[in-house]
Amino acid sequence: MAESFDLVVKNGTLVTPGGRVQADLGVRAGRIVALGDLGRAAAAETVDAAGLHVLPGVIDSQVHFREPGLEHKEDLATGTRAAVAGGVTAIFEMPNTKPLTVTRAALQDKLDRAAGRAWCDYAFYVGGTPGNPHDLADLEEQPGCAGVKIFMGSSTGDLLVEEDAMIDAVLAHGRRRVAVHAEDEPLLRERRALLGDNPHPRLHPLWRNEDVCLRATERLLALAIKRRRRVHVLHVTTAQEIDLLGRHKDLATVETTPNHLTMAAPECYDRLGTYAQMNPSVKGPEHRERLWRGIAEGIIDVIGSDHAPHTREEKDKPYPNSPSGMTGVQTLVPVMLDHVAAGRLSLERFVDLTSAGPARIFNIAGKGRLAIGYDADLTLVDLKARREITDSWIESRCGWTPFHGMTVTGWPMATVVRGRIAMRDGAILGQPSGEAVRFLETL
Repeated sequence: MAESFDLVVKNGTLVTPGGRVQADLGVRAGRIVALGDLGRAAAAETVDAAGLHVLPGVIDSQVHFREPGLEHKEDLATGTRAAVAGGVTAIFEMPNTKPLTVTRAALQDKLDRAAGRAWCDYAFYVGGTPGNPHDLADLEEQPGCAGVKIFMGSSTGDLLVEEDAMIDAVLAHGRRRVAVHAEDEPLLRERRALLGDNPHPRLHPLWRNEDVCLRATERLLALAIKRRRRVHVLHVTTAQEIDLLGRHKDLATVETTPNHLTMAAPECYDRLGTYAQMNPSVKGPEHRERLWRGIAEGIIDVIGSDHAPHTREEKDKPYPNSPSGMTGVQTLVPVMLDHVAAGRLSLERFVDLTSAGPARIFNIAGKGRLAIGYDADLTLVDLKARREITDSWIESRCGWTPFHGMTVTGWPMATVVRGRIAMRDGAILGQPSGEAVRFLETL
């Protein structure tokens, strides 16, 4: 009697830990249970993936979905809908909401809000603050917690942790990897005067320059070495930081974004104005090229979108009163696949940066590879499809992308979350059924 499955993905090219394999993939109860020639196996649902590559589900390890408190920009339903539309099967969401995610009650509130509304799987960071370091060891062990996030710059109120003593107190409590926005707040305040009156957005990388980033990262690494605490430096943008972090891979892992790998100053600011404004800033082409070498050298471990939506009304305010941040969760896969098509990285390296890498660094249970027993999270892509990214395609509530008008080669054709088809050929299917990501250190 032939085996039966809930889902069979047939005729695709599977990107497995052992390489690319022409094979079928069988799913039962949300897990991968068979790889190989499944012949005429019975299945409740079948996807013909002929001509497609089947990747482990893409994990976006840095998004801001704005709920609670800022739902006019985004919420957990619209943000995760954008994720699956772009081939992303799991997200890590950041703590700078209203209220801030700095207590067990606030974390549980987000988990409760996501249940039944999230289209992909999810985990939430808790913020490390001057007021909660003694609570962090408990908070980071809660189910659904992605870990601790520190803002050394570019934040307000209790989430800003700018002094070394405060950072040290956060690093002294807990054991999981701490994610850090590394910009030096005292230097930012000092350099603010460089903008003058009525500045143009092209001055953003002058204000938030490489020294602002490097000084913060140097301070962070000194404290991480003192505490022997693992840190994850988010959205790295500078050549100097790549050189420095390459000497500290025993403690520090590194993340960058598609924006910093694709855009460069001053062109992006002249073309997009405040819509190119994000923190840390997009810098010159020499920094972008060093980021690409950092990928080739294995220094960069993860690519996260830093999806941070704002409304057009907010972004249209005169700089620097305009908020920093861009959409990105839906465009991560097509933008990076275009870099694959251009030969800047291999498809296997893309998988490592967006699936296996996040799973390895954050000790995610059951995700990050196509293997028996793992969650059936799949991103099906057409490496030859040429499509134009447009604002009208964007599912985010704010409805715009800095990549509007960009034609790319490579496109997400289907998104499967634990065996459930969430997107196929551009259509969002079924009902939201995302669940909290599980972590080995909290099981």
